[in-house]
Amino acid sequence: MSEAAALEPIAPPPGDIGADAEIINLGALSLASVGDRGVIARVAAFEGALPAAELERRLLELGFVEGATIEVLQEGLFGRDPIAVKLDDMRVAIRRREAAAIQIRFDPKADA
Repeated sequence: MSEAAALEPIAPPPGDIGADAEIINLGALSLASVGDRGVIARVAAFEGALPAAELERRLLELGFVEGATIEVLQEGLFGRDPIAVKLDDMRVAIRRREAAAIQIRFDPKADA
């Protein structure tokens, strides 16, 4: 996983500490690099070119729902925009501006 993608390490909730407890890496899909993979943790749109509710609706209709597996396949040549992602069993191209609304729980095993 890229250094930028491992943006927000979060410790497990209290009482959940045990032998299998580990740090969870959350970050925006817009910061991911080719090869990064994980699971969508949440879709939280923001005001921009589109109203937040409209952007969130469009992302959900495309299949960007909580729990869906995702992997970054390719990046655009100029400015690394847009990005092509594998979303469950389909491939979708999305602008990084819209990808910023998608929070990913990155898979630490993808580093190996």
